[in-house]
Amino acid sequence: MQLRYNVRLYPTAGQRRALARAFGCARVVFNDGLRIRRDAHAAGLPHISGGDLSKQVITRAKKTPGRSWLGEVSAVVLQQALADLNTAYRNFFASLTGKRKGPKVAPPRFRSKRDNRQAIRFTKNARFSVTMGGKLRLPKIGDVPVRWSRDLPAEPSSVTVVKDAADRYFASFVVETADVPLPESAGEVGIDLGLSHFAVTSDGRKVDNPRFLRRAERRLRKAQRDLSRKAKGGANRAKARARVAKAHARVTDARRDWAHKLSTQIIRDSQAVYVESLAVSGLLRTRLAKSVQDAGWSRFVAVLEYKAARYGRHFARIDRWFPSSKLCSACGTVAASMPLNVREWTCPCGVVHDRDVNAAKNILAAGRADRLNACGARVRPGPAPAQREEAGSRRGAA
Repeated sequence: MQLRYNVRLYPTAGQRRALARAFGCARVVFNDGLRIRRDAHAAGLPHISGGDLSKQVITRAKKTPGRSWLGEVSAVVLQQALADLNTAYRNFFASLTGKRKGPKVAPPRFRSKRDNRQAIRFTKNARFSVTMGGKLRLPKIGDVPVRWSRDLPAEPSSVTVVKDAADRYFASFVVETADVPLPESAGEVGIDLGLSHFAVTSDGRKVDNPRFLRRAERRLRKAQRDLSRKAKGGANRAKARARVAKAHARVTDARRDWAHKLSTQIIRDSQAVYVESLAVSGLLRTRLAKSVQDAGWSRFVAVLEYKAARYGRHFARIDRWFPSSKLCSACGTVAASMPLNVREWTCPCGVVHDRDVNAAKNILAAGRADRLNACGARVRPGPAPAQREEAGSRRGAA
């Protein structure tokens, strides 16, 4: 399994200038390649191959007065910029033909020096390395100080240097790692994600929603208000913009760290994890959009999935149309309707349900049924034998 390990970089002033030059050169090569391909398409010419494009925008361009400064940066950085362009085109064409699943991919767009994210990539051909002193040695940039949070488990195949909107620098290493299965666990858990509680598990545990963005709104409003008062183009506006970006970065970092800690705890305690598929894109068009984005369900589920694969756990998504909230986990009766304001309801069999706990139990039952059903047919989960007998006795008593 390939994983990314991100560490913080602290380049010197000279190294910052060298990185800015590398960001600019990679951006120019990408934009030149995109412009040539767009012009060829408009003229009705065949699609230009990657090799021919590299000769035009890198090899020949270096010999011209207008692009001679491309030779000041590593050639690998320029080649990887073209590789990114080729990948963007492949994804676009695959999306058009239906080979690529998921949302439609837009065609490549020109990059700008004002983009919130600037990045360059070095592969093994660039001969980057980590020095004995723990610094990252990059060609034509130098030995960049690194703050290591942990050691790399293996030799990285590539490193991407990223500058974010908050003017922070990161190194993202791609490392091939082996799976490390955890000891077998008897536990299985179904998880119902929500807004009042971020997660409710089938064993009754409720995890409060941290609401990182909501808690930081006052600080963000103040920073944004200060930015709006600064004159465009001035140094003070640039400083105010950086303060806004840093405030948002703190929220993002806190949400990511929390998601990793919670997912690790769940994976360690459970042999199988089942969650309900959520139509997040649809919810973002409702009045709950801000709260849904603040919760970060998609990131949390993605982290759960890759950790389950790495640590030898079973992970599955349950169909979003499965009536987990309306289905009685004791007798299998499906309620006619279940508005969002109903947080507790009583089934005709006499069982009183907490809406979220009941949904988590049904998600667990559906996940178990789908896992046991080898032929892949849908199986509606029913109550366990003990629950069935208990529900029957209650109906008889009534």
